[in-house]
Amino acid sequence: MEKLKELYRAWAGHEPVEMVKLPGAGSNRVYYRMTAQDGSTVVGCIGTSRDENHAFVYLTQHFTHRQLPVPEILAVSDDELRYLQTDLGKVSLFDAIQGGRVAGGRYTLKEQTLLKRTIRELPNIQIRGARELDFSHCYPQPAFDTDSVLFDLNYFKYCFLKATELDFHELKLEADFRLLAKDLTASDDVQCFMYRDFQARNVMIDGEGNPHFIDYQGGRKGPYYYDLASFLWQASAKYPNKLRRELVYEYYHALKSYSEVPSPHRFVERLSLFVLFRTLQVLGAYGFRGYFERKQHFITSIPPAIKNLRELLKERNFPYPYLTSLLQQLTELPQFQLIEITANRADGYKITENNPYKPHPQDGPATFSKYDGKGPLVVKVFSFSYRKGMPEDDSGNGGGYVFDCRSTHNPGRYEPYKKLTGLDEPVIRFLEDDGEILTFLDSVYKLADAHVRRYIQRGFTSLMFSFGCTGGQHRSVYSAQHLAEHIHEKFGVEVRICHREQNINMTLPAQ
Repeated sequence: MEKLKELYRAWAGHEPVEMVKLPGAGSNRVYYRMTAQDGSTVVGCIGTSRDENHAFVYLTQHFTHRQLPVPEILAVSDDELRYLQTDLGKVSLFDAIQGGRVAGGRYTLKEQTLLKRTIRELPNIQIRGARELDFSHCYPQPAFDTDSVLFDLNYFKYCFLKATELDFHELKLEADFRLLAKDLTASDDVQCFMYRDFQARNVMIDGEGNPHFIDYQGGRKGPYYYDLASFLWQASAKYPNKLRRELVYEYYHALKSYSEVPSPHRFVERLSLFVLFRTLQVLGAYGFRGYFERKQHFITSIPPAIKNLRELLKERNFPYPYLTSLLQQLTELPQFQLIEITANRADGYKITENNPYKPHPQDGPATFSKYDGKGPLVVKVFSFSYRKGMPEDDSGNGGGYVFDCRSTHNPGRYEPYKKLTGLDEPVIRFLEDDGEILTFLDSVYKLADAHVRRYIQRGFTSLMFSFGCTGGQHRSVYSAQHLAEHIHEKFGVEVRICHREQNINMTLPAQ
């Protein structure tokens, strides 16, 4: 950090009056917001990989020359392990559309406008950014090629597919992998700057709602379909199909301003291949981080990704018969099934036959009784401050489970997080990077799953979980929100969330 201060002093002519470490983003780079006496700020970065830093600096300087919406490089150390860049603010697209994501994909018009602005700007950096770009500076490789595709497909095979214990013929699967890799790297695709990690967290929104791009140091030469698939089929975003189609339309027509485009049919056909590839790639990552590193957050992200895969297989006929047959079997595994409850005036609420709930063998037999007139299960999840007492249960059932979060690391002890809550991305990153809250929730999930499952079996209509911490602001809010989303994604029941001290109420409707 002292060497970063030296770089700042050499650039600014004075010491920063404040340096605040920014939440980690899952990489080996460390960022600081550095404040001058006049209140102006820049962002300083310390990285351990010279090649990775060099790629970011080179790309940023090139994109700045092209007048693209990226930060400006202000200073770079001689060894390229530290650099300063302009500060693009504190609001990412991920933060700005949080409401729609939490609401299960019900995005407001304002949130949809931000998404459309972002997707219309993507071809700008892909096509204009590639002009006169020397791809030899890219890290860790200059181009998207067959080897990189096969690496990711085998990552899916070893880190996800094998962990499910689904039987498969390795040679037949490998043959289809090679066909898919050949199709993905077809020479007739327009080669542009492929962002590689294009996601809502890597888009910053300024005061006027305009998007700016960061964290593209892993970019390389490749087809533009990859980034579009990465962005729109990200499982946790939960974009409804109608909004996703609108965003594809916005992208396609924006692309026309920069390049010749294939016919709409050809475009959608090619895009679907990359959606398939990205879904398998993501499942590989979730499998490694979830099954092997035991990070619960990634395990709970698997069902939405499987849902995307299930929908894709219904919509498209891919020319890889063995692979698609195997993936179909994968989506039908019991651990990836969701309960779908539908209203029927004659029969009441029932489990639909086309997607029955199949419990894991350890769960014991499941017996679902016919609707008895009481209604389906509704789960209520509260966050609260112990200083103000525990939440009341208006159902008359006594309040259900109460979990004490105060044993976990408290972000509220640190100045940057004091005005934020467990719904804000910096707090989320703090808690997840620390890891204590994930271990805590791992046990909670197991207990909650068994309880919700049994309540559904017995036809009960109300269940309550509450999380308390010191102020009801950080740890309890994070825990309540994540348990609510976990239950909703896994069981499809209605979940009502109340962050009592934040005066926030929301409902995740039954699926």
